[in-house]
Amino acid sequence: MLDMIPARASPDILAPQVFRAEGKARRRVALLAGCAQQALDGNINAATIRLLQRHGCEVVIADGAGCCGSLALHMGREDEARAAASRAIAAWTRALDHGLDAVIVNASGCGTTVKDYGHLFAHDPAVKENAARIASLARDIGEFMHAIGLRAPTAPQTYRVAYHDPCSMQHGQRVIEQPRALLRTAGFDVVDVPERHFCCGSAGTYNLLQPEMAQALGERKAAHILSTDPDIVATGNIGCMTQLSRYLGRPVVHTVELLDWATGGRRPPALEGIALRAPAAKPTVSAPDTPADSAGFW
Repeated sequence: MLDMIPARASPDILAPQVFRAEGKARRRVALLAGCAQQALDGNINAATIRLLQRHGCEVVIADGAGCCGSLALHMGREDEARAAASRAIAAWTRALDHGLDAVIVNASGCGTTVKDYGHLFAHDPAVKENAARIASLARDIGEFMHAIGLRAPTAPQTYRVAYHDPCSMQHGQRVIEQPRALLRTAGFDVVDVPERHFCCGSAGTYNLLQPEMAQALGERKAAHILSTDPDIVATGNIGCMTQLSRYLGRPVVHTVELLDWATGGRRPPALEGIALRAPAAKPTVSAPDTPADSAGFW
């Protein structure tokens, strides 16, 4: 567990508040600020909020919406998970009084759980209606931005980016092409990772509770990522970011940080002091995995 502590962290614990949209507000969304992610890398939420504001969204940090219950649920501690989820559902339901177009989640492990609230509370008459309503509004930030459309980049960044699919994103939510499409729109040269369907070894709390297996998966994933020779590695889950950073000598950032940077935001902190290669002259699109690449996985 001590080995998992990052060399540096940029915590930014968000208090309940409303971030106003730039210009006319066209949408109102709630953002799950999260728990572990806020402690490990506050810039992910900051970049998310800036990106949403820039695209005409009012962003609500709802009072009482803390942990979504995901980590407890991963470990089979359902009572603890339901208690945390109930608090989040109640907070977002109160926010619905003023209207919400979506509940935005920028950690895919959390997003999979929030989208499953209807199932989690299917037999709880006191909560199930609101749980299903919140679940229907839940969107990964990449999924949401793809739906509303990314504005033209102000400073297109055509660095070579290896995109890593979190298991909870690709298998749990089936959000696969949207993040890639957004990064390409932002100007990045996006490459796929061989065996992209494989886990990196983070798996919620697996890299803490099953370190040997997690290390084997992490090293395997890192080797495949490095085979694409990327400048930057992008993904949509703080667990994957933390895990991959242990085995890669390349900067690992959240997808939303790159989208924020390309559309007028700050350079991701993980890239500060990193000498990137000159941008590629022309982005390339790699072919998806062949059926043989994923044969037998399921």
